[in-house]
Amino acid sequence: MEIISRLDVVMAQRKISVNELSRRIDISPVNISRIRTGNIKAIRFSTLMKLCSALDCQPGDLFEFSAETGDFEFAPGEKGVKDEGN
Repeated sequence: MEIISRLDVVMAQRKISVNELSRRIDISPVNISRIRTGNIKAIRFSTLMKLCSALDCQPGDLFEFSAETGDFEFAPGEKGVKDEGN
C-alpha cells in the first residue's frame, strides 16, 4: 500500500512553481518539494488546507492511494483492511 503525491501534476496544471506556491502559502520550498516527491511520512491538515486553497483543488487531487504498490505492515495491535473481519 502506498500514498502517491500528485502535487507535481496539480502544480503543472495550474502553472505554478515551487517558489510561487511557497510564497502563497508560507511554507518553505524544501517542504513543498518533499511533498511533491513523496518524501514525507505525514502531512498536517493545516498544510493540506493551504495547498488546496492555493491550488483550488480537493485533497484527493493531491494524493492517490495505491493498494498494489509498496510493502506496508501494520504495527502490532493495529487493524487494517485485511483484519476487518477478525
